[in-house]
Amino acid sequence: MPVDPQHLDLGSLALFVGQAAAARVQADLDAAGLTGLRIAHGYLFQHLIEEEPTVGELAERMRLTQQAVSKTVAELEGLGYLERVADARDGRIRRIRLTGRGEEAVAAARRFRAGLDDLARARLGDDRVEVTRAVLIDLLDALGGTEPIRLRRVRPPR
Repeated sequence: MPVDPQHLDLGSLALFVGQAAAARVQADLDAAGLTGLRIAHGYLFQHLIEEEPTVGELAERMRLTQQAVSKTVAELEGLGYLERVADARDGRIRRIRLTGRGEEAVAAARRFRAGLDDLARARLGDDRVEVTRAVLIDLLDALGGTEPIRLRRVRPPR
């Protein structure tokens, strides 16, 4: 039996819009030659925008096992998005950082998401988009989701 989106709750609608947007960005990244990336990789990338943590630090921040983080880092390293580098003070410690390709992927994803905003503005108009943004921000804050975003500490869904 078909589901009418008019009957969905706000949380489900927001989730489905987010999933559709993420799928579009994923397709755009693939088309741009930035292949092999998954939505889950973005949760790790956020910790590498301004820092070069160790696998252990990433695991702690992401509340995942070191094994899980290590596996993802190795995968992204193999794809050329990340690299392990020696710590400046202690060469035995390996830090994780974005490569040029990783930085390119971050910049491209940002461009593609901005394109989705442009699509929304073209379809809905500036006023409706700004009202929608304000409503979503208010709901995000009411649900306690604002601070993790500000701190780049958004956790992957369970």
